[in-house]
Amino acid sequence: MRIVLSTIGKFHSFDLARQMHKRGVLTSIFSGYPWFKLKRDGLPRQKVKTFPYLHAPYMRISPRSTSLRHAWEWHDRVWFDRYVASHLPSCDVFCGLSGSGLHTSRAARSQGAKYVCDRGSSHIRFHDRILREEYELQRIPFSGIDPRIVEREEAEYEAADVVAVPSTFVLKTFVNEGIALKKLRLSPYGVDLTRFYPCAQKNEREFRVLFVGGITVRKGVNYLLEAFRQLRFDKKHLTLVGSISPELENIGESLGHDSKISVTGHVPQQQLKDIMSASHVMVLPSVEEGLACVQAQAMACGCPVIATENTGAHDLFTDGREGFIVPIRDSSAIAERLQTLADDPGLRSRMSEAALERVKSIGGWEQYGERMYQIFSLLVGS
Repeated sequence: MRIVLSTIGKFHSFDLARQMHKRGVLTSIFSGYPWFKLKRDGLPRQKVKTFPYLHAPYMRISPRSTSLRHAWEWHDRVWFDRYVASHLPSCDVFCGLSGSGLHTSRAARSQGAKYVCDRGSSHIRFHDRILREEYELQRIPFSGIDPRIVEREEAEYEAADVVAVPSTFVLKTFVNEGIALKKLRLSPYGVDLTRFYPCAQKNEREFRVLFVGGITVRKGVNYLLEAFRQLRFDKKHLTLVGSISPELENIGESLGHDSKISVTGHVPQQQLKDIMSASHVMVLPSVEEGLACVQAQAMACGCPVIATENTGAHDLFTDGREGFIVPIRDSSAIAERLQTLADDPGLRSRMSEAALERVKSIGGWEQYGERMYQIFSLLVGS
């Protein structure tokens, strides 16, 4: 069996590539990142093909203009896809991250290969709809996802032999949008236990809350900030690990005057595990995610998680055991769980131990790799 993967960036695709390489079936993986960003990802140079000419500068510049950003994102996906299609080696399965695999899927089909559309987030129409709702609630201008991107994604869903999704939440959005259940394959992500593990002591005389991710409307950071304000604990502190998006710059300015809240910007993974290990809880208040990997990373560091129902949390942990799962847009629910943990050191300790046990049972990325390998094998054998 010969597998070709493609991803505009890195994401979970390189974890999948390592699993396929381990099983001896990876022909190559294409990425929009330059090689120097990928050379430490554990794959032989000859297996990694790059087309960084649009994606790398986009990531560096990050245009503020909506029209420029939409245009750049569109051309980034299309030209990357065309490059992969024109350089596609012989394979039995092409698995492409959604949004940049349409041309390549046709090239794969022309040589008799199967096509797996790898969708890391909710169905594109649900994704667009819930973002529009959220921006309107926050009274922030938003033009929606580029309609060309929506059309391209839906064409990929239609063309795919299988659409792979990481969580039950995502699967439900596809079914609700009319995609047949028999076309969907659920395969939750794993966690790298060699990079994430307990490595710092928690100070039990304080209560440290953590958020990891882009500080954006989609991530629901405003709900966490409101919940944190409601938390009654003298020595409390909230650390936001991530960059503030232009649309929330006003929040960044106000946070600069609050000694109980700090914004670190981007933090390398080797430092992130230290912060996670020292935190008493990580909160992920997103209104939409596929299966946020930071949840399992925090749990691997012994940090319980409070996450919304739209983060894929139900496929990762049990509400009330390794953390708490709350509705989206519910600051009061987050505040209540924070207060419960702040007031009960014993519960924090039990949840920390349960989180460690849970991620160890996942077995790193091995289970994810095996599920995807079986999906590919059944397709080739069908």
